[in-house]
Amino acid sequence: MSRTTAPERSTAGFTLIEALVALSIVAVSLSSIGALIATTVRGSRTIDRNVVQLETARAIATALPDRGQLALGSFSGEIAGHRWRVDVSPWVTTDVGPRQNTPWAPQLVVVTVQAPAGAPMQISTVRLQRRGGG
Repeated sequence: MSRTTAPERSTAGFTLIEALVALSIVAVSLSSIGALIATTVRGSRTIDRNVVQLETARAIATALPDRGQLALGSFSGEIAGHRWRVDVSPWVTTDVGPRQNTPWAPQLVVVTVQAPAGAPMQISTVRLQRRGGG
């Protein structure tokens, strides 16, 4: 005579608690992945915006007039929705005397670019101009 044994109740399948624990682990994992993706997208947009501002500032800096034509003062404009401003002033430092006998006068050139939405970005450089305007 063969006896068939019925499977025990504890090994027959998942209980409701086990299913809920598994679902909660999946939910926590998916929400963590979603938060990571959102942070990555936000960072990528910030980098893109900064690169566009930097490239706009570089384009303005390379389009500046020649040494002899770049006058002290400020001028501004707009390119592709980005407002920009160029400030040219004498470069002042305590390391070099202002009345040294050189044919060159250093000028500080600051280019500021303001995106339609976002913080302004500045790049600065020093240009040499012949004393006496020539």
